Amino acid sequence: MTELPDPRTVFETTGTDLDAARAMFEEAYGASGFLPERSERDFGYRFRSVGDATMSFRSTRYDARMVGEVASPDEFVVTWVGEGGGVVDVGRDEVALAPGRPVVFPNERPFRFDLADVRQNLVQIDRVFLERVAAEVHGTEPGTLVLDHAVPPGAEAVRAWNAQVQDAARILFGSAPVSVLALAETARRTALALLSTFPHHVVARRFPVPTGASGRVRAAVEYMQAVAHTPITTTDVAEHVGLSVRGLQQAFQRQIGVAPNAVLRGIRLDRVRDELRAGSPAETTVASVAVQWGFAHLGRFSAAYARRFGEYPRDTLHT
Repeated sequence: MTELPDPRTVFETTGTDLDAARAMFEEAYGASGFLPERSERDFGYRFRSVGDATMSFRSTRYDARMVGEVASPDEFVVTWVGEGGGVVDVGRDEVALAPGRPVVFPNERPFRFDLADVRQNLVQIDRVFLERVAAEVHGTEPGTLVLDHAVPPGAEAVRAWNAQVQDAARILFGSAPVSVLALAETARRTALALLSTFPHHVVARRFPVPTGASGRVRAAVEYMQAVAHTPITTTDVAEHVGLSVRGLQQAFQRQIGVAPNAVLRGIRLDRVRDELRAGSPAETTVASVAVQWGFAHLGRFSAAYARRFGEYPRDTLHT
């Protein structure tokens, strides 16, 4: 019987060079502006990651202070420390990291952190995967999943989360071979535990697949719905469905009479409306939400929003 390759990817590094540690962590977390500062400890770091594209477990030892900014739009991250601590979402909805308390990273925007001398664990789950699991749990179509990082989970929820993490760790870090199916089932159980642990809501995607869309056009629209929060272009969409840009544009015009970039803009406008409806004027601004969804020119954005919804974005926010 042919032995199948192990689907787990393992990466581990350790060292004592402060600049090397900064560069490694910036790359690992897609972050910027990391400012390391030595503490009373002799400096050293260790970083280990095990998993696949759907879910990975990471562990970090960092004997120094680190301040920086992180954005993780393509994944959801839960972290907890065994030693040391600090603050996540500095200057906004601040949450303290303390031993024994799992905290979910803000996932809808960049956030700042300030940590020192930590022994830290993290579970990272792919955004699209978790949103699909959430849709199944709630009996809805997949939508934008928003986790409330500022609300601490209850003691029972934490115990259930810890139990699942321990079960998953035995599989991910075990020496026995692991199949793709076993790894997928482990990710699913961990995703369900995450949803049970942290308060959340699903913002429904109101932009349906247009009538008449089939084949690659339907696949293109579904792809845009899934990754509208990322800086994709028409070229990316065309490559995803195996067409040239011109071929994609012609297929859209033929089937639904709308250009691909107009469909993507409509999806993002819908997401803006979702967030304005869920927000409050005291904590949310039209400008910040618009920029988050790629609308840099606020005048043109406001006009496009009014054409689509029959009201200006400020009216939606204050309703």
